[in-house]
Amino acid sequence: MEKQGNIRIASENMMPIIKKWLYSEKDIFLREIVANAQDAITKHQKLVDLGEAEKEEHYRVTVTTDPKAGTLTVEDNGIGMTEEEVEKYITQIAFSGAADFVDKYEKAGGDGIIGHFGLGFYSAYMVSEDIEIFTKSYKEGAVGVHWQSDGNATYTIGDCEKETRGTKIVMHIADDEKEFLKENVVRELLRKYCSFMPYEIYLNPKGKEDDKPVNDTHPLYLKQPKECTEEEYKTFYRDTFSDFNEPLFWIHLNMEYPFRLKGILYFPKVKKQVELERGKVKLYCNQVYIADNIKEVIPEFLMLLNGVIDCPDIPLNVSRSFLQNDKQVQKIAKHITKKVADKLTELYRTDKEKYEKCWPDIATFVKFGCIKDEDFYKKVEDIIIYKNLAGEFRPVSSFFGEEVSEEDAKNGKEPQAVYYVSDENKQAQYIKMFRDAGLDAIYCDTYIDPHFLSYLEYKNPTRVRFLRIDADVAGALKEEGGEDEDLKKVFEKALEGKRVTVRTEKFKDASVPAVVNVSEFVRRMSEMHSFYGMGDSPVDVTLVVNASNPAVLALKDAEEGEQTKAAEQIYYLALMNYRPLTPEELTAFVSTSTLLLEKYLKK
Repeated sequence: MEKQGNIRIASENMMPIIKKWLYSEKDIFLREIVANAQDAITKHQKLVDLGEAEKEEHYRVTVTTDPKAGTLTVEDNGIGMTEEEVEKYITQIAFSGAADFVDKYEKAGGDGIIGHFGLGFYSAYMVSEDIEIFTKSYKEGAVGVHWQSDGNATYTIGDCEKETRGTKIVMHIADDEKEFLKENVVRELLRKYCSFMPYEIYLNPKGKEDDKPVNDTHPLYLKQPKECTEEEYKTFYRDTFSDFNEPLFWIHLNMEYPFRLKGILYFPKVKKQVELERGKVKLYCNQVYIADNIKEVIPEFLMLLNGVIDCPDIPLNVSRSFLQNDKQVQKIAKHITKKVADKLTELYRTDKEKYEKCWPDIATFVKFGCIKDEDFYKKVEDIIIYKNLAGEFRPVSSFFGEEVSEEDAKNGKEPQAVYYVSDENKQAQYIKMFRDAGLDAIYCDTYIDPHFLSYLEYKNPTRVRFLRIDADVAGALKEEGGEDEDLKKVFEKALEGKRVTVRTEKFKDASVPAVVNVSEFVRRMSEMHSFYGMGDSPVDVTLVVNASNPAVLALKDAEEGEQTKAAEQIYYLALMNYRPLTPEELTAFVSTSTLLLEKYLKK
């Protein structure tokens, strides 16, 4: 016979879950208790607005540490509670007083009320062995109420003497959690979790006029962008991120529909490439800190930035530490990405000089964003700039050629070749040859460029192919009729046994004896092997001998032994412009250099 019944969850079974597994970190308890105090004040303010309560001149939350008594106290002058309300909201786990208040006073709205689930209070038991509540309702004729429990599913409740409206939570800190009685520890936690809460929070106030709240009740991101000065943006950045380097520029987010979103994203200055680290984007909900760098809201590439985002509409889990999987979150993330792209485009069009000045610091961020987000790439593809050999910044798309049709491709026509420099020092010889010949190339010297160039080729397969400046001898650098079989045989014999192919060409620049080329495809495959930890794969190089160089031509008439040593020397000289010599190669180079020098000096 089938039966029906109701699922019951006993509080004694819930408490261990709340204490150990609901919250990711113990210190979150302070956020929850202070947030409840802020909610209590918000509720009272709503009632004042409705004419149901007397106006309060100064709302405040006071946090007090008492190491001698072993207590941490949080007190507010908010709405307070009656005995009935204490039993309803405190003793019934997961019954939210905030939700109940909004249901009762729909005309007041729920904006500004932080809590939703009614579990925050019990987070205090993660660090407390006993908790007391002293509270008094705003209602006329209300009496003080005292509640106490050690967290083991039993409690006591009764009347108490309390003169003022509001609630005081006294947490008796457990012996192994005494760090939460230290003023400096509590101050840092308040700054982390409560720095932008809407009502003033005081820590161990002395009752003097110079007592200052630990939080900023009107953070800059809540203001309209037109109301904010440049100095205010910089000050907010310094105070929030403890970074005294000025940001490059910033984006002020201010949106009310279809979701509420406010915040400021800063582009930090990167002094060196190696210092490019993950930034910190702080996520808030109704001015309550949630977490840093939540990937569902902040796209991965935007985590290179510093910033603050406050979105009351984000769907949080019970512990308010993580997001629920929700389509709204995806919309928020896309909007943030769009605003960043719009800001970059605006800066490029209105202040190109500043954009170019900032580019070395933001280039990696922009390129990474393009690879990670196709929509972002579409929005910024025309403002991705590279410096050419003349030292001028140009959009990389301006180097692209016309699309190669399918028919032309079948006939052997290739997309436009764009040469690039990855190391200005190592490739100095090639740069000189290009400049002398009136050819251009772009500088690609960030660690992400190899990946990004491949991405550009993937997105524009019929318009561009990228070749490192030492991948081949460009047609404009050489003359007709460069094949010299006799010269080729001299070098092939001298370099027998080495992984090198010999080719002869007539360079327009007769001063260069030879250059080493490595095909773009082979080099990229080798770099990929290395990147994925597959070891360095052997690379075959091509030695392109300049048949116009006097020293090279003189080899034809030299003795065989001298031919070999001179050919090796020319090879090593060319190789040094491609990579460092191995110990064996360097030894041979130095030895031959010494012999040739001695012979020259004897003459």
